[in-house]
Amino acid sequence: MANRLKVKGRLRSYLQLPLVMGILLVFVNILIFVLNRESGFVLCCFTLTYTGVVAALAIFSRPAIDSELISFATEYGQIQKQLLKELEMPHALLDENGRVIWMNRAFEELGEKEKIYRKPVTVLFPGLTKEKYPAAGETVDIDARLSDKDYGLRLKRISLEDMALLAEGRAPGEGYEGYLIAMYLFDKTALNIALKEIDDQSLAAGLVYIDNYEETIENIQDAEKRSMLAVYLDTAVNKNFSGLDGIVRKTEKDKYLIILRKSALKILEAERFEILEEVKKVGAGAGTPVTLSIGVGVDGLSYAQDCEFARNAIDLALGRGGDQAVVKSRQGVSYYGGKSQQKESMTRVKARVKAQAMEEIISVKDMVFVMGHRNGDADSFGSTVGIKSACSVIKKECHIVLDTVTPSLKPVVDMYRNSPSYEDGTIISSDEALSLAGNDSVLVVVDVNRPSITECPELLKKCRSIIVLDHHRQGTEAIENATLSYVEPYASSACEMVAEILQYIHDGVRFDSVVADCIYAGLVMDTQNFTTKTGVRTFEAAAYLRRGGADVTRVRKLFRDDPADYRAKAEATGNAEIYKKCYAISSCPAEGLSSPTVVAAQAANELLSINGIKASFVMTDYQGEVFISARSIDEMNVQLVMEKLGGGGHINSAGAQLKDTDVDGAKEIIKKTIDKMLEEGEI
Repeated sequence: MANRLKVKGRLRSYLQLPLVMGILLVFVNILIFVLNRESGFVLCCFTLTYTGVVAALAIFSRPAIDSELISFATEYGQIQKQLLKELEMPHALLDENGRVIWMNRAFEELGEKEKIYRKPVTVLFPGLTKEKYPAAGETVDIDARLSDKDYGLRLKRISLEDMALLAEGRAPGEGYEGYLIAMYLFDKTALNIALKEIDDQSLAAGLVYIDNYEETIENIQDAEKRSMLAVYLDTAVNKNFSGLDGIVRKTEKDKYLIILRKSALKILEAERFEILEEVKKVGAGAGTPVTLSIGVGVDGLSYAQDCEFARNAIDLALGRGGDQAVVKSRQGVSYYGGKSQQKESMTRVKARVKAQAMEEIISVKDMVFVMGHRNGDADSFGSTVGIKSACSVIKKECHIVLDTVTPSLKPVVDMYRNSPSYEDGTIISSDEALSLAGNDSVLVVVDVNRPSITECPELLKKCRSIIVLDHHRQGTEAIENATLSYVEPYASSACEMVAEILQYIHDGVRFDSVVADCIYAGLVMDTQNFTTKTGVRTFEAAAYLRRGGADVTRVRKLFRDDPADYRAKAEATGNAEIYKKCYAISSCPAEGLSSPTVVAAQAANELLSINGIKASFVMTDYQGEVFISARSIDEMNVQLVMEKLGGGGHINSAGAQLKDTDVDGAKEIIKKTIDKMLEEGEI
């Protein structure tokens, strides 16, 4: 009996039912015997007979029943095994090392059996490494591709101890260790094709603006040529987008609304928006430079969000100087074009409008804070001094937020602090600004439009009214909810923009010579002594500052180099590597220098003097990071390169900061970035 098959559940209850009925019959027999002896005697005979029959069946028929149960279980197990073997869903068991130890026929059809059995599953799916296996009690889903088909892999971990408890004849607690991986494959090819088709058919919204349309048309004296240019531009826009089954609607004389499928947008992105170059050719044929700005929104949760993305994208394109396309989605922002120099606007109407708007905002506030970027330079500080002068005329309390005065900036700051116009408490720290700021405060941000690199990012959250004045091209990161934003990439410097604004506040702000020197110093530094990004309005701003008392000699003395800086700059230019015959890459030593980043920027400018150099990149290791200064003249957009590294700037003056690397590593990163952009046609 010890080896008898143990049964349980309903089958056990069914087999024990005769015994239970026999016991019940005995109690009934006793009751009847008490009431009637003859009836009880008859029932007693029946009970003894019933008990004997049940006992005989239990003794002689149970082995046959056990045999039948075992036979059924065996046949049932074989049927299960056969069904699993012939299951159309590919299924396999892997050991701890990822080797295939069992598979059904559907899995065998994925490849030749002899090449799969007892081989690592990475033979079929190279990406399915041991690190991706599920932990105990987990199920992992992984997407993979094999033989032009997409599969969804589901992996489940099975403990050998759990298997032992379920096995026949095994007792728990025998210490089984290890596990198996059960793997199921779902063919997702048709599903993915359907999803891709649906995705490709989703709509994208776009806005197309013709840059400087009014000025371009006004510069054409011939009425016939003027109308022909307008027709050519209209034809070029309609032809490019209508040819991709898109809808083009002209909303204004220089603005278009476009609706197209996402599949068409992918074609435009693959061609890197060739329409930008085609429109330039149209303008060249007419003898007038013409460029487009394009903003596209896609992958929004609704059509309204796509339109909002498009508006944000066109603002980015215009803020970066135009002549480019910006595509914005929930995943991020992509930039195309932007290779040409920004065209300077000859009219100062925009500056006058912005100046009046800024005056209105400041006049209704109790306190004004003005700040630039971290590790401020002469342009950043000069702009803050100019805004302070404007606030003095409006009779509003103004504080300049400045935490760290770099050695290169110290002469300018000291000159301002020692001037008669300086008021005690004008320059304060970030902590002091945060304690003073309130709901009736306005913050003016100059020479920067990225919140993360401002002097005090927390102050942006503390002030409800924010004014942004900057000449850098906008990137993905921007100051949100600005009350007034004046970003002009064509401007040479923030000091140039501030000098223009000062002329329209209270019929022109009057200031002393030291204030004029501070603003003029920023103008000189960013234009490299009026040799870079210098236009008509730059000289007009310089003339305004000269009339205000700016002294060229005093400003020139502020920027004289220390001997150590001069030697470091010479070393950086002397050790430059000429990569691909037109890119100068070098490093600047930081040891012993008061402002190594400034010296690196100066060295990058010097390298552009070498014949045949399109762009220069100089790195320096400073404060645990590698600072990169990138410069060019007009043959390359270095901002595109720096944006790939997380930085930004201008088309011919940009920079970036790299962490977790050294100067040699940064050099290799720059080379790989240049190679990739050349291969993809971005530069």
